[in-house]
Order: sequence, then structure tokens, then C-alpha cells
Amino acid sequence: MTPAGPRLAGRRVLLIVSGGIAAYKALELIRLLKREGAGVRCVLTAGGAEFVTPLSLQALSEEKVHTELFSLTDESEMGHIQLSRSADLVVVAPASADILARMAAGLAGDLATTLLLATDKPVLVAPAMNVRMWTHAATLANMATLKARGVAVVEPEEGAMACGEWGPGRLAEPPAILARIEAMLNHAARPLAGRPVLVTSGPTHEPIDPVRYIANRSSGRQGHAIAAALAELGARVTLVSGPVSIPDPPLVRVVHIETAEQMLAACRAALPVEAAVCVAAVADWRVEAPSAAKIKKTGGGETPSLVLAANPDILATLSADGPGRPRLVVGFAAETDDLIAHATEKRRRKGCDWLVANDVSAAGGAMGGEENEVHLITAEGSEDWPRMAKVAVAERLAARIAEALA
Repeated sequence: MTPAGPRLAGRRVLLIVSGGIAAYKALELIRLLKREGAGVRCVLTAGGAEFVTPLSLQALSEEKVHTELFSLTDESEMGHIQLSRSADLVVVAPASADILARMAAGLAGDLATTLLLATDKPVLVAPAMNVRMWTHAATLANMATLKARGVAVVEPEEGAMACGEWGPGRLAEPPAILARIEAMLNHAARPLAGRPVLVTSGPTHEPIDPVRYIANRSSGRQGHAIAAALAELGARVTLVSGPVSIPDPPLVRVVHIETAEQMLAACRAALPVEAAVCVAAVADWRVEAPSAAKIKKTGGGETPSLVLAANPDILATLSADGPGRPRLVVGFAAETDDLIAHATEKRRRKGCDWLVANDVSAAGGAMGGEENEVHLITAEGSEDWPRMAKVAVAERLAARIAEALA
């Protein structure tokens, strides 16, 4: 597949690197931003300088690194006010508990906090700290204050920490931060404003009797995140969701269903749309004649016989040629072996334009988790995406859909 061109060409990012062992990840973030065509200017705090050097940031960004508030040269040539407003987006990564507290309090004791107080541009923070610091009441209150003021957040990930503890607080991986930056910088244009889009999410429950059902292991997190990301880009999203335990995404019309037949009917009712993204893990089979009463176990240990029937193929139905076919149909494939080969064959068989494939084997990561490592399959070939949070996958896919519908 031919790679897409730089998605951030001409965009300018002001990256503030604060203290913490995760500061080394800022180097990879700069590399990713530059690869996508963005201009990057860095501010390094005193704490950040304990972990990375100005020279390393300068070598990757190809720009002077700023560290001091009262630098006469900088004040005469640029000034901290101009620096704070010269970028399209201000990113704090990693954002330590200390800098988040000072942002919430409106302090301006160094160059970084002065820039943050003086900027009139959107601000994105990627927190990183010990799990107990992240869950402390003071940090929770500071984060609530910043979010209420419109500061965007790439939530920290859960995992092992340098201090030996485990839990939320790890800095999100650079590809996830990059995806959020791309989404924020493209948000102003709202490239999908008013465009009708359909998304399916979650499992379907096919009844066996009033208390039992056939289902797949789907949390709905990926489908719901995609619906939210498309809505952020301005799309009029209809989300057809099977039974899930997560809340409905904002700015999205949600139709709740139980079975595959109900999902297909809801999808047809949502047409016409410009794009359909079929993320739901639809059960392939249903019980042909569900019991009206609970099936009882017999004293002899006899096993009941269930006659199965095929469920409707929602992806193939939406992909079929005809006047009501969406311009772009995207399917999902959860595979356990020969991922690319099976996904490529599925895309051809179903007739969809794109297919997003992910490995749900024990090695690849079970369904229902917080992250995905996916491969985008099109008629031109396959494109491998790095492992990232499902929200980041959603934002990157939404941006690609916007490009395709432009």
C-alpha cells in the first residue's frame, strides 16, 4: 500500500518536556512529528533536563531548545509571549504531577508555565507519574480543573513503572500521543462536518432461552472510540451497539440492539450514509428456534441439542453494489493465525473497501483489552500500525476516513 503523505505538513507544535523518567519518550515523539511534516520547537524544564539534554532535543527537532525565561537574546528576538503563540498546538509530554499542579494554579515561575499561562492556542498534556501520585486526590482535582478549562489529555497507560510499582501512570506511547495531536490539529477544519456515518460496535447476543445466549468477547471499546473520533471530526454518527457495559459516546446517536438481525435492521434504517465502519463482533450463528422457557438439566445428564442457523452478514450486505451503498465501507477482522492472508481474503470476499485486522490470539492480545495492534488492508495492500491505545487507533482511522471522503 502506498503510504499517505505527511499528515501534519506545515503544522507547528510547541513541545514542553517536563521532569520524569519518561522524558526519553519525547525524543521518539519529536521524530514521529517530524516524519509527519510538523515543525517542532522544544521547551525543556529544569526537571526534564535531568533526564534528557537540550542537545538531543535540538538534534531531532532541528530547532533551538528553550530553557530560560529571562534570556535577553530570546526576549529581544522572540519573547516568551510570541513563543507561546507561534505554534498551532502546545503539547506537554511528559506532564509531571508538578507541572500539572502549577498549570491548575495558574503559576508562572519558569519558562514552561509562563508559556502555558500566556498561550492562546490549544493545549494537550500527556501525564506521567507514579501510580499513587496519579490517583492522589490533589492530582485528580488538578486534572478536573484543567479538563474543565479545555485542556486535552492523553490518559496515562497502566503497567510496570521504573519505581517497581504497577498501575496507571505510565506515559502513553508516542504513536498514541501523535494520533491525538493529529486529531486535534485536524479538528478545527472538521473535515467530516455534517457527513452521515454509520458505526457498529460491541457483540450481539443470540438467545438460546430466556437466560442464555451465544455471543463474542467484545467490550465495544474500539467501536465506541471510532464513533467518538468521527463525531469529533464533525460527522453525524449513528452508532448501532450491541450490549456493552461502557457509556454511550457523546455527540453520537446511539441505537441499542441485542441480536444480529436487529443490528442489520438498524443499519438499514440509518442509510444512506457516506461511510460505514463495521466494528461489531457479530455472532455468526443463532439458535434457529430459541426456547421460550429456560432449558432444564435432566437428571440423566443428557445434553440438549441446539440447531443453529447462520446470521445475516452485515458487512457483506452493506458492501454489496447498489444505489444505497456507502462510498466507503470499512470492516474489522479479529484473527488468531495467518492474520494478513485471512484478512486480505475476507476483504475480497465481503466486498468492503478497507479491512482493519487485529490479532486476538494469546500473543496478539485478547479481545476486550485497552490496546490494539492493527493492520489496514486495502486493494493496494496492507499497512502495519504500531500497537497503541484503542482511542489512538480510532483517531488515526477517523483521520484516514476523512481523507478518503474529501
